[in-house]
Amino acid sequence: MTPLLPTTLGEPRNDSPLPFAVPDDLLVPALIQWPQGRPPPDLVLFEKAGPRHKLFFEPARTRAAIVTCGGLCPGLNNVIRSVTRELRRSYGVSSVLGIRGGYRGLDPSRGQPPIELTDDRVEDIHKEGGTMLGTSRGPVDMGVAVDFLLAQGINVLFTVGGDGTQRGGHALFEQARARGHALAVVGIPKTIDNDVRHVSRTFGYGTAVAEAERVIQSAHTEARSVFNGISVVKLMGRHAGFIAAAATVASQDVNFCLVPEVPFTLEGQGGLLAALERRLQHKPHAVVVVAEGAGQHLLGSGSERDASGNLKLQDVGLFLKDRIDAHFKARGVEMVLRYFDPSYQIRGCAANTEDALLCDRMARHAVHAAMAGKTGLVISFLNGQFVHVPIAEIAQGGKQLDLEGELWRAVLSCTGQSAVLG
Repeated sequence: MTPLLPTTLGEPRNDSPLPFAVPDDLLVPALIQWPQGRPPPDLVLFEKAGPRHKLFFEPARTRAAIVTCGGLCPGLNNVIRSVTRELRRSYGVSSVLGIRGGYRGLDPSRGQPPIELTDDRVEDIHKEGGTMLGTSRGPVDMGVAVDFLLAQGINVLFTVGGDGTQRGGHALFEQARARGHALAVVGIPKTIDNDVRHVSRTFGYGTAVAEAERVIQSAHTEARSVFNGISVVKLMGRHAGFIAAAATVASQDVNFCLVPEVPFTLEGQGGLLAALERRLQHKPHAVVVVAEGAGQHLLGSGSERDASGNLKLQDVGLFLKDRIDAHFKARGVEMVLRYFDPSYQIRGCAANTEDALLCDRMARHAVHAAMAGKTGLVISFLNGQFVHVPIAEIAQGGKQLDLEGELWRAVLSCTGQSAVLG
């Protein structure tokens, strides 16, 4: 068994103002089941999150900052609010800055100056979607960013974003350490797709599934209200189909669920188009849900990348819409097609109750870790526990649907689709 522990800035010497604490020697396994008597030899253990008896930073002399990066996700404002209030109310930190516009806000020549986050300022932000701080994609000059952090007297930085954001945060810590500045960088993983390694569930995912299920309901209503109606719904999921799969199971009205983990073909007796024809012969309506990263092999790979360095995906939703329409026209089969792409609508939603709870707990655990002088980590919800996961572990790659797992088996059962299309 291998404990993977976060980096610490030094020995914590200050008493915590909190009346409760978690011992540093509590560990949580990455796996919670294995064959009897045969625990895996490479089992990874993570440090349990929570407040510590001793703090590295003296709260009254600590200045913290929060930055949100990448695309929007339900719950960002919840995280900002809970980080701010835990720092100020529980620990007595006197100054909390909000970095505006993502990492570019760490470069005075590119970004807007930070704002002071107070109890009053964050009072109602959790009721709204988006991020009050703004966001952006793309890197920042690390030397310039560390100059900014030093000039602002920032000791603690909370980075809310995906794996690129967290790698950038770790680089900031390394540069600050090389200059002799003790900077705690603690990440809160943000991806609506729920595809982060060693994280059971990311915030925003539950809201996305709930909102996607509502769209599928509308799509189903449209499809069954006309003869041979077909609705195509494109959902988020660049590399993993968790949202598409979960919304499919939640709705129980989807006939075909297409995800990045399962390649499919359009043509031939086993392909999607023939399967759609058979469905309309059986019942004169159908709903197709497709994750944005599915079927990219059919569109040809592009080379264009976004500001974060991610390969830009081809639009599989519009591609499917056009190919389905052309297929049935060529066959002389009457058909009415409806197309739904609610991606930005879903990303901009406020967090639902489930995600609001998760955001609050992740944010508070991030504050506990930072004040204890832990750095180079992200807060993870894993196997029902909150743990500290070193950023290096997150950066090794994401997670995908287990095609032998319960969720995908449920998709195949409730849709009735073949395990392989084509």
